[in-house]
Amino acid sequence: MKNRTLGHVVAVAGVAALALTACSSGDSGDTASEATTDATTGSQAEVVSTDCEPAQATAGATPDTSPLKIGTLLPETGTLAFLGPPEVAGVQVAVTEINDAGGVLDAPVELVTGDSGDTTTDTANTTVDRHLAGGADVIIGAASSAVSLKVIDKIASAGVVMFSPANTSDQFVCYADKGMYFRTAPTDVLQAQALAQLITGDGAQRVAILALNDPYGTGLAANTVEDLQEAGIAEDQITKIVYDPNAQSFNAEVDRIREFNPDAVAVIGFEETAKIITRMHEVGIGPSDGMLVYGTDGNMGNALGEGVAPGLLAGMKGTTPLTDVGPEFEARLTAVNPGLVDFNYAGEAYDAVVVSALAAEQAKSTAGVDIAANINAVTRDGAKCTSFAQCRDMIRAGEDIDYDGVTGQLEFAPAGEPSVGSYGSLEFGPDNKIITNDFIVVQS
Repeated sequence: MKNRTLGHVVAVAGVAALALTACSSGDSGDTASEATTDATTGSQAEVVSTDCEPAQATAGATPDTSPLKIGTLLPETGTLAFLGPPEVAGVQVAVTEINDAGGVLDAPVELVTGDSGDTTTDTANTTVDRHLAGGADVIIGAASSAVSLKVIDKIASAGVVMFSPANTSDQFVCYADKGMYFRTAPTDVLQAQALAQLITGDGAQRVAILALNDPYGTGLAANTVEDLQEAGIAEDQITKIVYDPNAQSFNAEVDRIREFNPDAVAVIGFEETAKIITRMHEVGIGPSDGMLVYGTDGNMGNALGEGVAPGLLAGMKGTTPLTDVGPEFEARLTAVNPGLVDFNYAGEAYDAVVVSALAAEQAKSTAGVDIAANINAVTRDGAKCTSFAQCRDMIRAGEDIDYDGVTGQLEFAPAGEPSVGSYGSLEFGPDNKIITNDFIVVQS
């Protein structure tokens, strides 16, 4: 079980650039040094603007009072499979507690689980088709931003809520989703601030960023470059290398990092990070060799420690969306799955279900468009409440509610996402196991 040590919470002013121009490999608008070109054989994933007025869902004319049906689209297989167990457990705990409290509109919530796979398979499309055919009102998932982008149009066009507990890519902020897409994970505009603070707080002045070529990797890398520069690191002291996550070897990219001679390296990737860190150690620049090495939510899990040699990750730090949910909530999760070793995004998955259920209560309807039209409202500007039963009773009494979940203050912005981000400051110990040193809170 992860050791949580709650230290001081650091509030950081929102300094990330919120309007990034779209660019591809070699674009003159790239803000890093001459080494920030795409190292893959294809084009670099697009970095998008987040300056927009997001679409909002409009409630239908006729409420639907049939039982609320929730389907999951979470990684049981693929590169993010390590995130699946805590997310699934969070959903199951929420559904059980809602049903124990009488359900939604006095009917039990119906839950159907499903695998998202990853971008190398068509698992997500198959699962979504099954959920839509089964009459799902809300689909919880996917975890991977790239997987969500494969199915978001299909879900939104069906009038079904898509609610991710883990997507962090900036691409969703202005996506034409008909107001049907939401997430409890804060955008990478915020995570980049937390990561940059962690790096600069350790005194780094020359930074290499190695990022996988997908919307998550390139977006987070671009924002991190912006924030490192905002923190005072010179443009020519930052290099960004984008790699193909499906490559057989990452030797060339790691060798480029060594040639750059940084004092800190950030690796934004998934399970292939194990190969990258192993190669970094082989050339003497791994975390156990004394290099300041950082990861993010795609790789900062105990699964990474199981994929490399003992002690190889010692001292590696990183960030992941994380709130101090406390031992009581972790006990509720392990009661569902005693084998849990990570709790990443479990709270976000739980809150996604509860928010959806409360939105249905406020709408007096389980239709997807009616739920979507009420999701933002139940997270802000009303009377505070912290559980489904408490909030539901307040709704039925005619009160305007502001749900604060196990992940803390949500305060959804118009794009259907938290405007406050809480991140764990994580570190691998000598046993390749993660501890949480602190929590960093940032706000857009």
